[in-house]
Amino acid sequence: MCFSATVSFSAGAFLLGIGTLTLKSARRPRELPFAAIPLLFAIQQLSEGVIWLTFRYEAPQLNAVMTHVYSFFSHVLWPVYVPVAVLLIEPPGWRRRALLAFVAAGVAVGGYLLYVLVTYPIVSRPIGQHIEYVSPHFFAAAAMTLYLMSTTLSPFLSTHRTVKVFGVLALLSFAAAYFFYTTWFISVWCFFAALLSTVVYLHFVLRRAERSGLRHML
Repeated sequence: MCFSATVSFSAGAFLLGIGTLTLKSARRPRELPFAAIPLLFAIQQLSEGVIWLTFRYEAPQLNAVMTHVYSFFSHVLWPVYVPVAVLLIEPPGWRRRALLAFVAAGVAVGGYLLYVLVTYPIVSRPIGQHIEYVSPHFFAAAAMTLYLMSTTLSPFLSTHRTVKVFGVLALLSFAAAYFFYTTWFISVWCFFAALLSTVVYLHFVLRRAERSGLRHML
């Protein structure tokens, strides 16, 4: 699999379109954070497209800025954002209360990784047609466990089938990216997860169909 500025920009443009449609499909304010996931992935992919260009045109300062923008998404935003977005669309009940634990895990690992990003330099470099993001990793096992809990396991608690599918696909893509692309894991998994965020759009399409069916029954 070959990645490049063209691939990142194409994925970003595609997700901008999907993300716009998804936001328009949200019917309640509580649905907006979950509906915004494809759009946020679009921004992340577009930022990686810029990183690719900084290698080609030798722009180290822009590279440093965009590397930190991209890493904020991958390291800090997603572990906090995903469980919160899942929690907001969940109806009252024990599942919502249980999701608070995943939100806490996400805040903990997101806060820790934000500290690492601010304290230690993170470097992006092109290696073997992929981008490798190099940064210190302390307490890697604990951080990865909390990260996976918040980003891939929290959707398992949802009462919505498509949200569970999103979690399953995110977990499988994590395993595939880590097994086949260990060196470039951050870049490759975020790319896979970005494309899989189209499931979020499917969630709202199916919800709209269900509401339409109920109206016809009434």
